[in-house]
Amino acid sequence: LSLCFRTVEPLEYYRRFLKENCRPDGRELGEFRATTVNIGSITTADGSALVKLGNTTVICGVKAELAAPAADSANKGYIVPNVELPSLCSERFRSGPPGEEAQAASQFIADVIENSQMIVKEDLCIANGKLAWVLYCDIICLDYDGNLLDASVFALLAALKNVQLPSVSINEETGLSEVNLKQKTPLIIRKHPVATSFAVFDDTLLIVDPTAEEEDLATGTITIVTDEEGRLCSVHKPGGSPLTGAKLQDCITRAITRHKEVKKLIDKVIKSITPE
Repeated sequence: LSLCFRTVEPLEYYRRFLKENCRPDGRELGEFRATTVNIGSITTADGSALVKLGNTTVICGVKAELAAPAADSANKGYIVPNVELPSLCSERFRSGPPGEEAQAASQFIADVIENSQMIVKEDLCIANGKLAWVLYCDIICLDYDGNLLDASVFALLAALKNVQLPSVSINEETGLSEVNLKQKTPLIIRKHPVATSFAVFDDTLLIVDPTAEEEDLATGTITIVTDEEGRLCSVHKPGGSPLTGAKLQDCITRAITRHKEVKKLIDKVIKSITPE
């Protein structure tokens, strides 16, 4: 089909492919783009990961700082996620304060952390009422080509798996905290949430891992987050066409398969950088 037709009638162009159960980029409807993950590339961060999902590229850096726990949760630390969509990653984003999509993505990530219990905030407490870790998780999109959420959750998980925290104690006499950088321990990750996103075409057809163009043409999107036990951590559906129970079940089944693929990728990359 000609490029001219694709420009003038993009939806019609797409429908012709979907009728044949494939997509313009050659993928099947249920197929993810090539996915890669690199861990530990930002040396100034306490943990980091770079994830590529086709052309969509996201980097996550985790910075750990010490702070006093909040008065009403004396035994808890903090996790502060932030998603950035700088203007350099796509012409659809402007410079300046975070836009709607970045804010929605940050909120989504905060909900995933909370609902999945991937990190329990009590584990971040060092001394009850006195000292706790704050994990600043900055997720920055370097190249935007759709499916920001899957790439962001993946990058966050991989970066957190890469975090090593120094041992901290409070000196009884001075009351000051003492940090031992020679003794580091990995962060306790209790659950491994993985996101799987779908675009809905013409209210009925589901395709996995949509590109930016596919998102623009879709009548809705849905993101399913599952953990390693196949439990549903969250279903994120910002408006758009409604889904039947059967369709939703299809999405969950696909998400559980995707979880295994992502977990395998992370485990492999962690194994490759762990000293024997």
